[in-house]
Amino acid sequence: MSTDQATAAPATTGLVDPRAVLNRHVDDLTTRFAGVVSRETIERVVFESYTALGRTAKVKTHVPVLACRFATERLTALAQAKGAWAKDVPEVLFVCVQNAGRSQIAAAYLAHLAKGRVHVRSAGSLPADQVDPVVLQALAEVGLGPAAGVASTDPEELAFPKPLTDDVVQAADVVITMGCGDACPIYPGKRYLDWDVADPAGQDLAVVRAVRDAIARRVSALVEEIAPTAGR
Repeated sequence: MSTDQATAAPATTGLVDPRAVLNRHVDDLTTRFAGVVSRETIERVVFESYTALGRTAKVKTHVPVLACRFATERLTALAQAKGAWAKDVPEVLFVCVQNAGRSQIAAAYLAHLAKGRVHVRSAGSLPADQVDPVVLQALAEVGLGPAAGVASTDPEELAFPKPLTDDVVQAADVVITMGCGDACPIYPGKRYLDWDVADPAGQDLAVVRAVRDAIARRVSALVEEIAPTAGR
């Protein structure tokens, strides 16, 4: 590990040393991304991801595992953006301010409706510490949860707000912003859309249901456009 990373390494808390979890993941990812991403870059991304999530995550004990998942997504996006890994399906990125409401709803619907014909990511320009509980309730009413899991207590399945990073933007084919203004970087060759949808943050269930349904209609149209079912 570099001197800077060692200085920034997380302090040991409780009985579990987060550095051990992160370093094991660095080893695993170094094997997985051999010849594609350097170990130095993998270390940087893993520890950056830990630091970023540690600032906002509500359940701190889950941060090392969530950071490993986030780092894997970022490195996969980096490999795709470099052209080292082929993309079998279109990549769609939803971005809102907190990645706790609109973008989570959109990602859940797209993952459900596309049925593997699209790969979806979501992020926030200023991520919250957890997915909005009322949003989770509204999604559960229609048999959905955030793309990464539904109300799970397993950190491997938890949906969690993630900060917006350049690597996931570069890997996306379609970037859909939802109220985050100019926070999303612009790269040539990508399709950018802005969906003007009300923010569900702090709203009651009736309002969040309306937001959910408005997003569902937009996602349904998007799927028919970029990943229609066979024969259409």
